[in-house]
Amino acid sequence: MLRTLHILDFVIVDHAEISFEPGFTVFSGETGAGKSILIDALSLALGGRGDASLIRTGATRTEISAIFDAPPSASHWLAEQAIEGPEIILRRIIDTQGRSRAYINGSPTTLGQLRDLGALLVDIHGQHAHQSLLHAASQRSILDDQGSLQAQVAAVTDAWTVWREAQAALLAAQDNAAGQAQVLQHLQQDVEFLDELSPEEGEWDELCSRQTRLAHAQALLAGAGQAIEALEGESASAAQAIQAAIQTLQSLTRHDTRLAEHCQTLESARILCAETVSGLEAYASRLELDPDALALADARMSQMFAAARRFHVEPEELTALHASLQTKLQDTVAGQDIQALENTCQAAQIRYHTHAQALGVARQAIAEKLSAEVTAAMQTLSLEGGRFEVALQACKPSAHGLETTEFLVAGHAGVPTRPLARVASGGELARISLALSVIASQAARVPTLIFDEVDTGIGGAVAEVVGRLLRQLGHRHQVLCVTHLAQVAACASHHYQVSKTTRQKQVRSSIQTLDESARIEEIARMLGGLTLTAATRDHAREMLRLSAQ
Repeated sequence: MLRTLHILDFVIVDHAEISFEPGFTVFSGETGAGKSILIDALSLALGGRGDASLIRTGATRTEISAIFDAPPSASHWLAEQAIEGPEIILRRIIDTQGRSRAYINGSPTTLGQLRDLGALLVDIHGQHAHQSLLHAASQRSILDDQGSLQAQVAAVTDAWTVWREAQAALLAAQDNAAGQAQVLQHLQQDVEFLDELSPEEGEWDELCSRQTRLAHAQALLAGAGQAIEALEGESASAAQAIQAAIQTLQSLTRHDTRLAEHCQTLESARILCAETVSGLEAYASRLELDPDALALADARMSQMFAAARRFHVEPEELTALHASLQTKLQDTVAGQDIQALENTCQAAQIRYHTHAQALGVARQAIAEKLSAEVTAAMQTLSLEGGRFEVALQACKPSAHGLETTEFLVAGHAGVPTRPLARVASGGELARISLALSVIASQAARVPTLIFDEVDTGIGGAVAEVVGRLLRQLGHRHQVLCVTHLAQVAACASHHYQVSKTTRQKQVRSSIQTLDESARIEEIARMLGGLTLTAATRDHAREMLRLSAQ
């Protein structure tokens, strides 16, 4: 829900910070005081259009910030954008050059992202709103949500995707039959070639190492023998020299015991020398002088070099290439089986129509129920004789099913129903949207609903009905309403007054929250005009008492 709205230098508001509570909240005030400016400011923070004309006279920029509790409905979008909660801070700045900057939780963002997120946070109903109820996609979603049809909708969307992919595979196979035959032939030749070569993982590195050993076996043997002779030969060997040095130092340790340490070091060297000789002898015994083995290694390397040149890869990449071509051959063979593709496509089509027809039946039942309930509610909202109809029209198959959804409305008896998006009266649209939001448990899918001037063209008992409906809606959502009617204001849980003053020849708008006594005065003003009497105050007090029951 919306927790705080901060406004700086916006139209005639120099500075305002408003904290909001759950439930039903109203804004009232004299005409022209700036009540709708609050809605315009919030719309700007939600990504609405704006320019330098919105900046208060004498200021260099306007800045709007709105703080929301992150709702569960926005969690997926926030996760996709790597934005963490638990609160969401939207900020919008426009300077005198008309440059706009937008931020979400302090990070720069685009207006498109701001609008996408805003649609998940706030829905504005009224004459100056970006109303989601006017969009065909939203109307379809409202109907599906009302009937809890999400699982069926997902099944239809999945079946549609599978069907389209099957159609595309069949079409591609039919269009490219001749070309694919040639591709298949080349693939078969390449796979057969590599099957015969049969390269193994890591074979190239091991082959290179073995070929090098075999090619230089004579030199390796000679070198190992020379090293053994130098270390432990019969004359002038390293082992003999170390042993002589040990004997010399040992004979002198009786004169200086510090030489014993060096004797120990030489003894370690003697042992190391002997271990090295043993290791070299073992190495020499394993070396091969095998011309046939060398010829075989050279031949295998030549085969792999030739294959690598043919396929324009490195020799060590032949194993991975072999596996890749085998997979591609299998896919190509499957793609050439026109009959199998036709069967798959037909099965996918049947599956799609089965799911889509079941969804259509469920939608029709929910549409009739929702139409009757909204029509009944319209009779209490100064729309006597009006009708609401959820029209389902057959259409070409799509990811959304086999029908379109459109909300139709007739504002009065004898008037034909028309699409909701074409309703001329803003007041009618606001009241119908209100009725739909109250009746349909999921009609308002966002946590905060705003109604701007929903009382246009109504009064008396109808106004009281509107107030009670808004209060009822406030039990499930945060509801903010700009109103001129005392009957609506009296039903609210929280009340703000917007007033206008002139300072230094400039008009300023201010907002203040009203306590119980101030609410009595404001509702009395809304009832009786500028001159307040004890009777109007008593009437206001009675209205508040009755609405609290």
